Amino acid sequence: MKLDILAIAAHPDDAELSCSGTLASHVAKGYKVGILDLTRGEMGTRGTPELRIKEAGKAAEILNLSMRENLGFQDVYFKDDKEHQVAIARVLRTYRPEIVLANAVSDRHPDHGKGGSLASHACFVSGLRKLETEKDGKPQEAWRPKYIYHYIQNNYIEPDLVVDISSHWETKIKSILAFQSQFYNPDSKEPESFISRPDFLDFIEARSREMGHKINVKYGEGFTVERVTGVSDLFDLL
Repeated sequence: MKLDILAIAAHPDDAELSCSGTLASHVAKGYKVGILDLTRGEMGTRGTPELRIKEAGKAAEILNLSMRENLGFQDVYFKDDKEHQVAIARVLRTYRPEIVLANAVSDRHPDHGKGGSLASHACFVSGLRKLETEKDGKPQEAWRPKYIYHYIQNNYIEPDLVVDISSHWETKIKSILAFQSQFYNPDSKEPESFISRPDFLDFIEARSREMGHKINVKYGEGFTVERVTGVSDLFDLL
């Protein structure tokens, strides 16, 4: 199966919080979309790795994804090195996405900037013909996505482009709330975390409204680019 868009995320729920509206809007247009989680988020304050995998599966159903996989890298301690780049390259060569959405270039959680750098480097090495990888015992062909866009996470980064997600806001929120272990639950006995505070989802809405305001729509999701974005028709711009 070939994907049109693959979101690569350091932790389960990174993509939901930052670019799920974009994913949902492109699924609605008929594109094949997937998420590759790098870790199981096992170092998180709340929940368990097993629970977060189940929650990720529920979110994938809500977003109607064509695939979702988890590479099981070590949370916090994974590295941007050959081993990890090649592991991602195998997935890129399997699904051959045209577009990759990656973690923010820098953020409050060090894994986010590191994950963004790792995804970018993996996209490059995946296109090297002399890098040999296999899938089910068969050699894979080189593949390099055409575009890499970095979604914006906790820390504010001025976007290079904003996607209108107004029609898919409810789907975004539902996909986030699929991770019940991570967000506010008055009945939870687990310790409070940065994202489990009652006002955290208010911040997510405020950020989406702020991004939407930049392009004169209700809700948006912002991205930074690695190279200049070109258009062939000025009327493609909102």
